[in-house]
Amino acid sequence: MKCPKCSKSENKVVDSRIVRDDTAIRRRRECTECGHRFTTYEYIEKAEVLIEKNNGTTEEYDRQKIKKGISLACMKRHISPEQIEKMVDDVYNSITNNYSGTVKSTVIGELVIDILKKTDEVAYIRFASVYRKFKDVKEFMKELQNIIK
Repeated sequence: MKCPKCSKSENKVVDSRIVRDDTAIRRRRECTECGHRFTTYEYIEKAEVLIEKNNGTTEEYDRQKIKKGISLACMKRHISPEQIEKMVDDVYNSITNNYSGTVKSTVIGELVIDILKKTDEVAYIRFASVYRKFKDVKEFMKELQNIIK
């Protein structure tokens, strides 16, 4: 593991903790060259998941893209970083438990929408308005009325 400050490979683990419901390990490391401390996470690597995008191309599943989308939808809401991490974990677990090989991006989008709908209605509407590309206020209002019912 290279130090993010000096890029040397020699470091020592100062502290290890189990996080995320026993599914990851958080390690605090210290570079033996410059003394900089940094954090790394260790996860169980599940089977590789490929995402088929709407334009027909495929790419590897990127956890950070999901996290960024959820984080943007949850901005300035009372949703903790831990809740966001749990939502990202739930999306990934749902994909790996229910699908194999290539998964359509629309499946992932709908999973995120379902999770956000259960968590926070405003975050759900924010995400849905971008994801579903509402064309006008009528489509937006229609979605809001579905929530109100």
